[in-house]
Amino acid sequence: MTSVAGVIDKEELEMFRGSVIKALETEVTPHYEAWEQSGIVPRELWNTLGNAGMLCVDVPEDWGGCGAPFQYSVVVGEEMARMGFGALSTNVMVHSDIVAPYLSHLGNEEQRQHWLPKMVSGEAVGAIAMTEPGAGSDLQAMRTSAVKDGDEYILNGSKTFITNGQHADMVIVAAKTDPKAGARGISLFLVDTSLPGYSKGRNLDKIGQHSGDTSELFFSDMRVPASALVGEEGQGFMYLMRELPRERLVIGALGVAAARGALDLTIAYAQERELFGQKLAQLQNTRFEIARMETDCRVNRAFIDECISLYEKGELDAPTASMAKYSATEMQCRVADGCLQLFGGYGYTSEYPISRAFIDARVQRIYGGTSEVMKEIIARSVLGKA
Repeated sequence: MTSVAGVIDKEELEMFRGSVIKALETEVTPHYEAWEQSGIVPRELWNTLGNAGMLCVDVPEDWGGCGAPFQYSVVVGEEMARMGFGALSTNVMVHSDIVAPYLSHLGNEEQRQHWLPKMVSGEAVGAIAMTEPGAGSDLQAMRTSAVKDGDEYILNGSKTFITNGQHADMVIVAAKTDPKAGARGISLFLVDTSLPGYSKGRNLDKIGQHSGDTSELFFSDMRVPASALVGEEGQGFMYLMRELPRERLVIGALGVAAARGALDLTIAYAQERELFGQKLAQLQNTRFEIARMETDCRVNRAFIDECISLYEKGELDAPTASMAKYSATEMQCRVADGCLQLFGGYGYTSEYPISRAFIDARVQRIYGGTSEVMKEIIARSVLGKA
């Protein structure tokens, strides 16, 4: 899937994009509204996506993947977001672009061989559990504990806002192995959700991304084997910081794609809708607003592409990834709001997809690190700590 010296073959990438679009039009478009109404996608959708080659596409072939370049994985999420499937793009991003890389980069061979082929096929759904009721962006404040007991660890605690929590077969859990060590006391564990002591709470009722599987998780004297430890004990916080740039970059990419989809809908609407005897697209305000939003999309697209290139070369740092997420998701919300305004009253009805683009956009500025946290990370890189 690459040409000479690892350069992406753009023609092959666009062919892959076309296959993703076709699969989504066939397997998702006819059902998505019903899934939004029911509040969750069916579990078998994961197997369907796996069979279509849309999960964990950049996982190396040795562990069941295609070994495709990172951009191929981005394309899957982008097309889901562009087509208005915000919840699905989030769920797949967590599975393919967060959980799978933790295993690829940090797991041992046994962990990789056991879980990654299943994640590629959709047989296993992955989730990551960092956030707690009292610890969101401040990961050092987490209370979930993992106490060593012979050749096992005993997990106790709870997590919330966990994407894929209802369907997850495996969860990467961040827990305190040394409560007195601060950030150096956090470790990561691969938790098999079939083990005793694990339970899931309700699927949280959200204002947007309704079909997104977002849950509370509980660990009550749950025993996991010592082999479930990811990497080294006490290195969990460092691992989280190392992997977060990809997560934030992909969230930014989804934001740009979702904005593009919303704007395309609005451009088409403006060219059809009549107001005061003219097409909406002929009115100066409409033209200026669309010009503003088109520029916003193009500028952020260019920055996201630059960041993708940096990531592929191993050069994307945390501040730059934070800029990508901050800029793209703030832009996504501006564009979604501007587009809904041009739809007028129709934009406020659920019959028009633009309303979903608006409400689905809002969480993008929160998960993966809030905009406020992103600004602090960026400021520290420029000004140092206050």
